[in-house]
Amino acid sequence: MYDKQKLAELAENKDKWEETTLHKTLSRFPERKEQFITTSSEPIKRLYTPLDVADLDYQQHLGMPGEYPYTRGVHASMYRGRPWTTRMFAGFGTAEETNARYKYLLEQGNMG
Repeated sequence: MYDKQKLAELAENKDKWEETTLHKTLSRFPERKEQFITTSSEPIKRLYTPLDVADLDYQQHLGMPGEYPYTRGVHASMYRGRPWTTRMFAGFGTAEETNARYKYLLEQGNMG
């Protein structure tokens, strides 16, 4: 999907950035944690670039909005027709407590 020459240049620039700009910043302001992870225990890189998706098959892995695999949202118009909603975590205590919490949030104007 990406030009191999451009990816090589990007890899070189990323290495240079890590050795200079990032190193200088971290020497003054160390990161708060040894490792950052998602709520699913997946590690979060410090920087993501096209190098991370160089082998990505756009149609198979990303696709179009409103179509499988829905990585770009379930609506073809994305969020131009409907506002962005923040989804809540499921499992707020017991099933009854979760249901009560959802109902409360909906009463307060949350859209889902």
